[in-house]
Amino acid sequence: MSDTHHTPHATRRRGNEQRRALPIVLTAIGFVLVAGVAYVGGMLAAGGLTSTIAKLTGQTDLDLSSVQETYHALARNFDGELDSQLLIEGASRGLVEAAGDQYTVYMNAEEATAFDNSLTGNIGGGIGVEVGIRNDVPTVVRVLEDNPAQKAGIQVGDIIAEVNGENTLDATLSEVVTAIRGEEGTTVQLAMIRDSDTKDFSVTRATINNPSAYGEVRDGVGILTVSRFDNDTGSLARAVARDFVAQGVKGVVLDLRGNGGGYVTAAQSLAGIWLDNKVVVTERTGTKVVDELKTGSTPILEGVPTVVLVNESSASASEIVAGALHDYDAATLVGTTTFGKGSVQKLVNLQDDAVLKVTIARWYTPNGHNISEKGIDPDVVVERTVEDVNASRDPQLDAALGALQE
Repeated sequence: MSDTHHTPHATRRRGNEQRRALPIVLTAIGFVLVAGVAYVGGMLAAGGLTSTIAKLTGQTDLDLSSVQETYHALARNFDGELDSQLLIEGASRGLVEAAGDQYTVYMNAEEATAFDNSLTGNIGGGIGVEVGIRNDVPTVVRVLEDNPAQKAGIQVGDIIAEVNGENTLDATLSEVVTAIRGEEGTTVQLAMIRDSDTKDFSVTRATINNPSAYGEVRDGVGILTVSRFDNDTGSLARAVARDFVAQGVKGVVLDLRGNGGGYVTAAQSLAGIWLDNKVVVTERTGTKVVDELKTGSTPILEGVPTVVLVNESSASASEIVAGALHDYDAATLVGTTTFGKGSVQKLVNLQDDAVLKVTIARWYTPNGHNISEKGIDPDVVVERTVEDVNASRDPQLDAALGALQE
């Protein structure tokens, strides 16, 4: 299943001899349900987390005696079995959540692997939907073509009420994704709420056909769709761009709708298809500039009239690309206001293969705008309703193609 959840962030890599280094990614709105991130706790005991805290905050130690006191009281009085590993993981998770930043999270080994897979495109078996939290409930935000969910009749806007008989209305996004994904050939039972009615689906998981970038030419206009920013996005998008040039397109539509983000370097590479040696994004901690990313010098589509399609699910790395192309007058933005994810996260390896995703900076467009909580407003506002999506109508794409045909 390409089961993906949308969770905005940007992350830097940090090496580890025991484990492959993790990247700085910008992801925001969802996971394609392929590899879910289930939230189950962290390590608060000796060494690992406290040493990480010391490096990140300058503190030499954290007094955890009250945590031990709570544990002893629990162990003495609880009527039932206690899983010490889950308790330790839960303590770490609670510690990180107490930072009060929705993009700073603790992931255990299973969650970290699933998260990494969702960013690298190694999505495994799934059903082919993207899920986000909308109005506080897990909701289908995209149905991938030619995949099991579409064939079963699942639609954008469906609320995921149950997975295999378990209520998911109050579940975290990661828990929902983890429950839906599974081995290819196995079946998942879903109860969906649509227009106040409950619909039941039995969907067989499969390997999902979901490249991160692909293109087509329609009436002399190239349409480049980028669904996420993974390891292959830059090379895939450049191959499409070269094909557009070979076919002599008169304009290009870059579709970033529903794209919750991914690797910053992939966004940098994509923007470089239009921009020649330009600053794409600046990162700041407070008022101090800590990093500045530039494109290369081989802009295949430089000067080609371009429209970028965005919506409320275009986030993080998508917003970096849209913001950069807009700031340099390389593209017109069409659609609706983007998600508004303007912070950068780093992935820090912890013991037991757990990972801390922690906010380390804010990012700014080339013109110095931070879009947190505000998003990027399009030049031309065009709505696309759930009814439009499920009826295969696309007024936003129609508007973009019309503008390039003029």
